[in-house]
Amino acid sequence: MKPAPFRYHAPRTEAEALSLLAALAPEEGRVIAGGQSLVPAMALRIARPSHLVDINNVAGFDRLAVEDGWLRVGPLVRHAALGEGAVPGPLGRLLEAVRGHIAHLPIRTRGTVCGSLANADPASEWCLLATTLGARFHARSLRGERVIEADAFFGGFMTTALAPDEILVELRLPVLSDAARTGFHEFSRRAGDFAQAAALAVLELREGVIAAPRLGLGAVEDRPRRLREAEALLAGRAPSEALFHEAAATARTGLVPMDEDPYRLDLAETVIRRALSAAAGMPAP
Repeated sequence: MKPAPFRYHAPRTEAEALSLLAALAPEEGRVIAGGQSLVPAMALRIARPSHLVDINNVAGFDRLAVEDGWLRVGPLVRHAALGEGAVPGPLGRLLEAVRGHIAHLPIRTRGTVCGSLANADPASEWCLLATTLGARFHARSLRGERVIEADAFFGGFMTTALAPDEILVELRLPVLSDAARTGFHEFSRRAGDFAQAAALAVLELREGVIAAPRLGLGAVEDRPRRLREAEALLAGRAPSEALFHEAAATARTGLVPMDEDPYRLDLAETVIRRALSAAAGMPAP
């Protein structure tokens, strides 16, 4: 199939992009950057925007820098750019581990981090990472800029807090301490397929016990979730296979899988245990 008719716009400045979107959003205007989700949807006529605002030529939208304890990611930063080259230490290693699970190389090369977040697919690895780490989302329109905290950004299946006339101009990820240990585990039927369950764990070990745990789950419910009850159970206890089984079982009790399939809950427990084991430096259960 071919896309429905649309008009194409290619602004070169942020001010021009915001002005165009303010005028065109009421007419089903959409922003396009990497296009790895929007273009296939248009080809199938699932999405039918009347206008496309292409931000690929906007100066400064490709910024990627560490400032004041945050990794700042602009709307044209591609998946492939995130890794130890973007930021050293535990955060860089985690980013590199996560990006390897995103689809296939051509998509990682062309697709954008902010575009994935704005698309808000429940299976998105970046959505899970942003939720777990407590990212900040900077949205801008002609009405001004606002900062949206991670807990408020995702509203459900492919739904965010962004208004139609807003552009996600920056993602901010907190730089992890040198003492942080990270683990990520994802299950999909084939390499490059959408995840069926994915978990991400960040923790520190202080005098043999877990401190500052962060634990998140994606691809199971209609949005990524920070597993705070499991985090509370982990804090102050020595890592062990039994503890991680207990944490995974605790997390499972509050989950509502998208497809109401108990199999998805079993997967959730497995990926949680394996992410925690990886973060603790233990063999996968």
